[in-house]
Amino acid sequence: MTEIGLTVLDGTELRSGDLRLPIASGPVTGAKLVEWADAEASARLFDVPLPDCLRSAALRRVTVGDDGFMSLQFNDADSQKKKIQEYLVAVADELQDNPLVVSILDGSALRLILDDEDDFAMVAENLFTDLDINDTGKVRKSEMPNVLAHMGVELGVPPFSIAGDLLSNILERHGAEGEEQLGQAQFAQLLQSILLDLADALAAKRIVVVQNIKVLNGSKLRKGLDDRQQFDAVVSRMFKEWGEMGNGKKEELRDYLQRTGPDLGLPPIKSNEATCFYDQIFSAIPEEKISGDFSIELFREVVKEILEKCLKLLETNPVFVDAEE
Repeated sequence: MTEIGLTVLDGTELRSGDLRLPIASGPVTGAKLVEWADAEASARLFDVPLPDCLRSAALRRVTVGDDGFMSLQFNDADSQKKKIQEYLVAVADELQDNPLVVSILDGSALRLILDDEDDFAMVAENLFTDLDINDTGKVRKSEMPNVLAHMGVELGVPPFSIAGDLLSNILERHGAEGEEQLGQAQFAQLLQSILLDLADALAAKRIVVVQNIKVLNGSKLRKGLDDRQQFDAVVSRMFKEWGEMGNGKKEELRDYLQRTGPDLGLPPIKSNEATCFYDQIFSAIPEEKISGDFSIELFREVVKEILEKCLKLLETNPVFVDAEE
């Protein structure tokens, strides 16, 4: 079954290029520049509004030590463009550490399903079966909003919370309301018509949905490794707790990293992807390398080597986790 992919916005789109949006001539305040910069950033990021936390972090970067920035006057185009570019780079830096993950719904995923008769038949049958909980062989027309919600972003359907008017208008246009009962063939025919209409609408005007997903790309881990004082503090705590866990073997060190990993920028051990990540790291480490009596200096070098392997793996194969984890 075709599912829509994810797009990672890591700030690359903000680091170069001329401004897409015009700026007015004459003096403007810092507050107005921030408004323009937000609009410019959004235009480059598929029209995704910047989350408040991202805006605040970027603003702190460009106004550090200047509490009165919002009321400052920028009198010429060059100074205005320069400050907007600084803001865009600040947003890019924040996104490099904490990328946004989006799904771009442009109708293409729906088209792939609709163009494959077997694929569409399977989708329609599964949806009908899920709705026909009493096994009557019939479902009501009024269930169609639930059908679209059940398909979800993964199959290219935007949520009602974002595209409620669009979806409601399409459903109304196809008479998908009322208590009329539909057999499986009638249901599939109605669903096909609705999805064709939705695919056309999304092709004319795409909808971008921000996913509740966090990307672990090694950025946080690299900062921890580069900060000698912070890293030494982590190693000291780890050395103490590792020794208290028992025999001080590879399994104990892996268990420790899995439990405390999120604080270092490592994946939380709550998914198959995270399990594979730790398997890949520790399967390449001989047992004898992490056993016996260790001085903290030697332990530090071993931990650093392991974390550098983790960093390299995350940079080449980022791990996606639920943002709530």
